[in-house]
Amino acid sequence: MKTAMNAPGLISVIVTTYNRPDALSEVLSALLDQTDSHYEIIVADDGSRDETLAAVGRFQQMQRQTSGKSIPIIHAWQSDDGFRASAVRNLGVYCSAGDYLIFLDGDCLPRPDYVARHRTLAEVGFMVSGSRVLLSERLTAALLGKHAAMQASRRGIFYWLGQRLAGNANKVLPLLTLPDTAWRHYRKVRWNRIKSCNLGIWRSDYAAVNGFDETFVGWGHEDADIVLRLARFGIRRKGGAFSTEVFHLWHKENTRTTESANRLRVEERMRSGVTQAEVGLRDYPREDQRITR
Repeated sequence: MKTAMNAPGLISVIVTTYNRPDALSEVLSALLDQTDSHYEIIVADDGSRDETLAAVGRFQQMQRQTSGKSIPIIHAWQSDDGFRASAVRNLGVYCSAGDYLIFLDGDCLPRPDYVARHRTLAEVGFMVSGSRVLLSERLTAALLGKHAAMQASRRGIFYWLGQRLAGNANKVLPLLTLPDTAWRHYRKVRWNRIKSCNLGIWRSDYAAVNGFDETFVGWGHEDADIVLRLARFGIRRKGGAFSTEVFHLWHKENTRTTESANRLRVEERMRSGVTQAEVGLRDYPREDQRITR
């Protein structure tokens, strides 16, 4: 049983994005509608154009004008130099203040209790790997611009079973909620079963392995690499399914020309004892970045 001293204090939600302000706006709206209240939002922007800056600015202004306690929103932008997910996540962590980190993609809609459930599952010595329900292009178009997360979260399991049968969702059972018990503890960490679009890590553990490794460039397997290094450092995996599920909005697949090379690097590292990122969190700040609060 987890004790109170092991529970996170401030949680930092690191939201990665690139040139998709419509989806990001839905994610930010959902994050500002959480049942938890002790968290901050870091938009980790991999070089988006001004439309994304303007969208984030509107949410920042709205929070500044909130009469009650507002949720901090920080926009951390780096120059557009190709797909640099590792670098922008490190930048997001550098700008954050929480002792627990949740990584969320800017097209993954969290439910209202998302932060609260991650807080419940957080356990010293573990990373929490959540999963996602993939939505079809048709359902995504129907939800965007219409308080998408609220609409999706209010629907019951029978609605989602219908969407599954219609081909609009790839799975539905993990939308059911199961308690935090020892069955969530995995005996082994399988690197190809963890996605950084929904991942919780203690800040101290993240810093201990120097964060994501920025020598992984292009699409693919930078998340597998950090998971392997965390496991080698002694951090075990804990399942977040049936608790922290998110709705993943449809998008065209990114080019995967670098996948094979990155996969080979991960497989090579499986045979090594490395725990540290070659280029990572300790290499900040940098000149090609812009931070607005």
